[in-house]
Amino acid sequence: MSDLSNLLLLLLLGVVVALWLKLSAARERAIKEARQQCQQHGLQLLDETVGLRSVRLRRVNGLRLIERGYGFEVSIDGDDREPGRLWMIGNALTGLSLPTIELVPHESIVRSTAAPTPGSNVVPLRPRGRMDDRLH
Repeated sequence: MSDLSNLLLLLLLGVVVALWLKLSAARERAIKEARQQCQQHGLQLLDETVGLRSVRLRRVNGLRLIERGYGFEVSIDGDDREPGRLWMIGNALTGLSLPTIELVPHESIVRSTAAPTPGSNVVPLRPRGRMDDRLH
């Protein structure tokens, strides 16, 4: 009886190791794809942040296939962190979501650094009162 339980335990351990190796290889393919897409779109992939976020069944041509969703972070200009996502079935990229670059006109940049206009949602900062004015 103990030989059978040891065999089943060993078999279960082998399945877990095989699954871990398969998921690791899939993650490496996702990192390669994310790096390629970031390079193609002029973005910087940040510190190997690619990680498995979701697994779902997807119907393709009448077949149900497992689709993996990976999340990662990119930088547009080197000073920010924006989320990105990609979806893969096997080795094929099936979906991609990258942040958009919003171009701001020069006039709005100059206007935003000036004093707030009436009716705007900008709250001006005022210096704090002296510490002597407060109760302790």
